[in-house]
Amino acid sequence: MAGAGVAVGLATALLGCASGAGGRPGGAAGSEEALSGELTVFAAASLQAAFDELAAEFASENPGVAFAPSVYDGSSVLVTQLEGGARADVFASADEANMEKADEADLLAGPAQTFATNELVIAVAPGNPLGIESLADLAAPTASGEPPITVMCAAEVPCGGAARTLLDLNGVALAPASEEQNVSATLAKVVAGEADAGLVYRTDVRGADGEVDGVDIEGAAENPNAYPIAVLRESASPEAARAFVEFVRSERGRELLAGYGFGAP
Repeated sequence: MAGAGVAVGLATALLGCASGAGGRPGGAAGSEEALSGELTVFAAASLQAAFDELAAEFASENPGVAFAPSVYDGSSVLVTQLEGGARADVFASADEANMEKADEADLLAGPAQTFATNELVIAVAPGNPLGIESLADLAAPTASGEPPITVMCAAEVPCGGAARTLLDLNGVALAPASEEQNVSATLAKVVAGEADAGLVYRTDVRGADGEVDGVDIEGAAENPNAYPIAVLRESASPEAARAFVEFVRSERGRELLAGYGFGAP
């Protein structure tokens, strides 16, 4: 499923110097230079709500920086688009494997840095009507005689790779009803009632505002996904891009990410 591009805050004026933790990220105290330029962010689908807020706050503190519509999708999809010539300034992946692919394709301006972690849970309908308590329950017959209809991400997508790791660790063989190209699409099928269960991130359940419940998965906390971020080599505004990456990794950035359920790196 194609990812949706989401516009975030636009700003046009210039900001003077940094002012401590709330000041311009990446700027030195007393600096007369202000960041400027337009940034395009490619980020994993699971980051959408958090990155919309991060970008809006960064733009409010750096009025010379504007954000073009951010693109959120499966990390593997985003790497393919970048390899095909799509222009962006910052790439944030939901796993290290796809960031490594971007690095091998010479897309990065410098080393990627981990800024957050996330873990998988089983998304089920509110109240968990089928009483699903573990991955094993996804392969076991229900009262109807059939196992729950379960959806997950495709293997090349971070949430799909993480799901297969946990299935292997728990010794569960699962034949999903469908394999989606990003975690948002997986969650949407559970929300719509098209699936009984879906393997998604804890942050996605938290952001669903009660439309689904989450069931913990054994071994998930010990095998979280690490989220790396990097400035892209073809960035038209590399200074602003570097400052945004610094902001995401800053104490304030981690505070905002924690509000959406992301763990610290």
